[in-house]
Amino acid sequence: MTTFQLLWRLVKYRPLLYTANAAMWTLIYLAPIAPGLLTKAFFDALSDSAAAKLGLWAIIALLLGTAAARSGLIVAGFITDVNFRMRIGGLLRRNMLHHILNEPGAKAIPVSPGEAISNFRDDVEQTEEAISWSVDAFGMTVFAVVSFFILVRIDMQLTLLVFVPLVLVVTAAQLSTSLLQKVRAASREATGQVTEAISEMFGAVQAIQVAGAESRVIDRFKALGDQRRSAVLKDKLLNQTLDSVFSNAVNLGTGLILLLGAQAMRSGSFTVGDFALFVYYLTFVTQFIQNFGKFLTYFKQTEVAKQRMESLLQDAPPDRLVEPHPLRLRGPLPEPVIPAKTAEDELHLLEATALTYRYPETGRGIEGIDLRLPRHSFTVVTGRIGSGKTTLVRTLLGLLPKDGGDIRWNGRSVGDPARFFVPPRSAYTSQVPRLYSDTLKRNILLGAADDPAKLDAAIRAAVLETDIAGLPAGLDTVIGPRGVKLSGGQAQRTAAARMFVREAELLVFDDLSSALDVETERRLWERLFERRAATCLVVSHRKAALAHADRILVLKDGRLEAEGTLEELLERSEEMRRLWNRELE
Repeated sequence: MTTFQLLWRLVKYRPLLYTANAAMWTLIYLAPIAPGLLTKAFFDALSDSAAAKLGLWAIIALLLGTAAARSGLIVAGFITDVNFRMRIGGLLRRNMLHHILNEPGAKAIPVSPGEAISNFRDDVEQTEEAISWSVDAFGMTVFAVVSFFILVRIDMQLTLLVFVPLVLVVTAAQLSTSLLQKVRAASREATGQVTEAISEMFGAVQAIQVAGAESRVIDRFKALGDQRRSAVLKDKLLNQTLDSVFSNAVNLGTGLILLLGAQAMRSGSFTVGDFALFVYYLTFVTQFIQNFGKFLTYFKQTEVAKQRMESLLQDAPPDRLVEPHPLRLRGPLPEPVIPAKTAEDELHLLEATALTYRYPETGRGIEGIDLRLPRHSFTVVTGRIGSGKTTLVRTLLGLLPKDGGDIRWNGRSVGDPARFFVPPRSAYTSQVPRLYSDTLKRNILLGAADDPAKLDAAIRAAVLETDIAGLPAGLDTVIGPRGVKLSGGQAQRTAAARMFVREAELLVFDDLSSALDVETERRLWERLFERRAATCLVVSHRKAALAHADRILVLKDGRLEAEGTLEELLERSEEMRRLWNRELE
């Protein structure tokens, strides 16, 4: 998809609004035509060069009226422009975010979060600028055509001198294309690195303080800031240089017009009114030439923005950027659609055969794992650090794109695990709970229906009721960014309550109890067994979880080392005995 095709598809997203915007700005840029003719008539009347059909006060009144009308048009033009820009910017961001959220976790974004933020902010704004300036370029081109025909009837030579600088503007823009794109790409990359560094620093404040690394982190941030300053300066300098070229080309033309106009007036072939008309139109033609050059610059820079936004899509077709979707910018937002559980969603047997995934960077991962989860079973995956436990559950759920193997839900193959393993079929808690700076209640519900009975049951199952009673505002307590106001165990149990409230058929816990004390962990598993409402797949090496397991899978170096009940494995698996004895120690 070329840059022109990108902008054209965005125009087609809201064609009526774009047309209204273009019409409004065309009228704004055409508005000076009438005052120019009135100015010519005014000076011709003063100099008796032509018979005045209107009195001076009538001409002055018309000039004031056209100025007021143009001011009103400008206000209306900004309204249409902001509305159109809001919609195309919203569409681009919506489509990129929708694509990212539907990708497996490991492939969600191919760049750092800071770079992705730059894509959503700077590259979308660059595209908005280009399409917004296209309206200006069109409107001012119409003005230039109309004014050209008016002026050429008065003096062809002077008229050509007015418009010749446009050739220089277009030539300069074309010659600077590759340099514009190179400098803009470097500026965007440097900005993304600074944003990423800020994110990392805020996310690792405690680790930085414990390591006493404040000065080193600040020095690195300063270095990135210097790189960004240099890149942005080059970008700004090039843009200002081009603006200077455009302006000076116009100024040279202006000087020639004044000189030749004065000579024509001496010869009597040029009236004071003609001169006033040229000078009046010259201001707007100058603006046209400068703005046309800006539009060409924005258009060239949008090629960089387009490539960066397409990079977020990875292997998806570029057309996905501009797929039309409703944005719901007005009125109340619809309530989230909560899928109702059907008979097909009920889990009777989940099977995975020869499940394989290797990390591209290291080649490590899991190889040929077979898994069988009957209804309401409690299966524990255990193994040493780095044995592939988390990789297994993430590959099963589609959070990592499997390299091989088959997954079957009640005997039916699951084609897209990432979209299939969602509530009400499945719910998942990762090793590090994802909490937000909102109330505890909203962190648990996270879009689910606010059913007091379900919420109370989920809180009890997560052994969270005593903790909530001790919070200042109970469930309405704001827990801060990433849940910093909660302890590690409270954060884990909040994530567990979030799973339980969805009443999913399959519950997947990735080392849920790692931050829990022994008594709390025992109560959590006991209450989960009381309910027996779901099939559970648990990643853990903790004694309480292993003791409750119907079946245990022991992984080693990404492969299934052994499986069976706890008693069977302690009897025949050396790896399991080592893990168990280490836990007892």
